[in-house]
Amino acid sequence: MKSKLLILSLLALAGCKDTQDEKNANQMIKLITLDPGHFHAALVQKSMYPGVDSVVHVYAPEGEELTSHLEMIAQYNSRPDDPTKWKEEVYRGGDYFEKMLADKAGNAVVLAGNNQKKTDYIKRSVDAGLNVLADKPMVIDAAAFEVLKQAFQSAAAKKVVLYDIMTERYEISTMLQRELSMIPEIFGALEKGSPDNPAVTKESVHHFYKFVSGNPLKRPAWFMDVSQEGEGIVDVTTHLVDLVQWECFPEQIIDYQKEIQVNSAKRSSTEMTLSQFTAITKLNSFPDYLKKDIIKDSVLNVFSNGEINYTLRGVHAKVSVKWAYKAPEGTGDTHYSIMRGTKANLIIKQGAEQQYKPALYIEQAGKADAAYEAILTAKFKSVQDKFPGVTLKKLAKGWEVVIPEKYKEGHEAHFAHVTEKFLEYVKKGDMPAWEVPNMIAKYYTTTKGLELARK
Repeated sequence: MKSKLLILSLLALAGCKDTQDEKNANQMIKLITLDPGHFHAALVQKSMYPGVDSVVHVYAPEGEELTSHLEMIAQYNSRPDDPTKWKEEVYRGGDYFEKMLADKAGNAVVLAGNNQKKTDYIKRSVDAGLNVLADKPMVIDAAAFEVLKQAFQSAAAKKVVLYDIMTERYEISTMLQRELSMIPEIFGALEKGSPDNPAVTKESVHHFYKFVSGNPLKRPAWFMDVSQEGEGIVDVTTHLVDLVQWECFPEQIIDYQKEIQVNSAKRSSTEMTLSQFTAITKLNSFPDYLKKDIIKDSVLNVFSNGEINYTLRGVHAKVSVKWAYKAPEGTGDTHYSIMRGTKANLIIKQGAEQQYKPALYIEQAGKADAAYEAILTAKFKSVQDKFPGVTLKKLAKGWEVVIPEKYKEGHEAHFAHVTEKFLEYVKKGDMPAWEVPNMIAKYYTTTKGLELARK
C-alpha cells in the first residue's frame, strides 16, 4: 500500500513539474527580429537576459543586411569573454512580414531598420498583440506621427508594450546632469531662457563612417536616402528631444497639444562623394533612388543636419544635429549639453580638451558666491550616495564632476539597459504613466520641426 502511495505521489509531483515547466515556458519572453537593416538590432542581443528565450526568430528578405546582422550575432556568440548563446531561427522571403504575423513565433518584436516602413510595422505588430521594442525614430514625418498615435491606442487596448530605444538616458554624464538639476540648492530653478539664449541646449555631431563592435560599419545605401532613413532633424534629434523632456520635467506627463510650441527650425545637407559612399556601403555606384539627391554630377546631398527651437512649458530649448563623413583620428561622435539654472549651469562637453570623452561641469550662475561652494559640497553627498566614487574637482570657472571609469560603459552597453527596461515593462504588463504621452510629445516635436524646416 505504501509503495502504491509513493508511486502516486511521485506521479503527482511529476505532473506538477510538467505544469510548472509549461507555465514558465508560457511566461518566457520570446524575441522576434524583423528585417534587421540597422546594426542596433544586433546590439540588443549583445547581452543575454533572464526570462528571455535563447531562440530568436528572424524574419527578413535575403540580402546583405540580414547577413551582416547574423554575423554580428555570431560574433557575440563566439567572443572569448562572456559569450552569448543566441540561436537564430531565420525565415528568408519577400513575404517576411506577413509570415511573421502568421507564425507569431514570439511575443516581442525588435525593430531596427528602414524607417520608411517602420511605423507601419509597429502599428500592425501591436494590432496583432505583439510587444514592440523599436529603434529610434519611430516616425519620420507628420503622416507617420498620426499612425504612431493610433499604434499607442492599439497597444493600450491589446495590453502590450510599445517602447523606443533611448540609449542616451543611460550615459553617465547625462544621468548626473539630471540628478544635479533636481537638487534646488545646487541648481536652483530651471531658467526660462529666450530664443537667442535657450535655457536648455543639446547638440550632437555624428559620423557616417564609424566602427561598431571593433569593426568598420557597413551601412545600407538607403541610410543616405532621407525618404527612407529620415532627415537628421527627425532622426538623431529624437534622442535630444527625449533628454530635454526627461531632464527638465522628470517623470512628468507632457501634453504636446498644450505644452509644446515649435517656434523655428532649419535643415542643411552633408555632401558625400562617390568614393566616400563606396567606402561605407561597398557599392560602386549610387542606386537609382538616390539620383534625385545628386549634385555636381557625382556628389550626394544628404539632408542629415537640422536644428529645432521650441518651448516646453514655457522653457526655451534648442536641439541640433550635424553629420560629417568621418571623425578626425582619435575622435568620434560628440555631444554638447547645457541646462541653465538660477544658481548654476550644468554643462556637458566632449571636445579636444576632454579627449573627446563626455565631461560634466558645474558653473555658478551670476556673481561668484563663496558660500555656494560649502552648500555644493554638502548637497553633493546625496549624489555620491547614489553614484559612489563620483567626486568634485575645483576649476577656475567652477567644478568638474569627476566620474570613475566603472560608470563609463560606452554606447553599445546602453542597449542592454534599454532592453532590460523594456523587458521589465513587458513582465509587468505596464509602463509608468508618463512614458507613452512623452513619446508622443517627442515625435510631435521632431515631425513639427521638419515641417517648419521644409517651408
